[in-house]
Amino acid sequence: MSRRIKFKRDKFKKLVHYIAHKADPTKLGKTKMNKILWYSDIFAYLDNGKPITGETYIKRQFGPVSKNILDILDELVDENKIAIRDIDNFFGYEKKDFVSLNRPELKEFTAEEISLVDALIEIICEEHTAFSISEASHDRIWELAEIGEEIPYCAIFASRLAEIDEDDIAWAKEKLGKVA
Repeated sequence: MSRRIKFKRDKFKKLVHYIAHKADPTKLGKTKMNKILWYSDIFAYLDNGKPITGETYIKRQFGPVSKNILDILDELVDENKIAIRDIDNFFGYEKKDFVSLNRPELKEFTAEEISLVDALIEIICEEHTAFSISEASHDRIWELAEIGEEIPYCAIFASRLAEIDEDDIAWAKEKLGKVA
């Protein structure tokens, strides 16, 4: 039986605010925001066995999307923590810029979590377009789900299917030794 991952709504909201604060608003739109959130949670889960926020992600046409992002963005706007600007004709598309209006609260985050998020902001905002990061998120995990279906965190392990090698066996023996 798998354990249920708890959604930390307040922490998720603070993470969205932090991303809006840290990223260059001209390089951060809704697609990149969703991908930073997705990869932050999924990589934390992969590395530590638990996501940063526990948010639910849904398979959509352009990759995994946060289930609660629209409500959270509305709340952040209502609380005057962020502003959202609509940019018309951004390379032929509509774009939303997220602008932080004040400093986010980071007390709930570990240094490791912020370091991971910072690295993802850098990579996604500086090295990708919305299209390229959307395409990159169409991986094995995304392929296994149906449109509109929740993507469970444990699906990350399906993306790593491969032949077992000597390193895998050594790792398993080490882990078993710690348990015994």
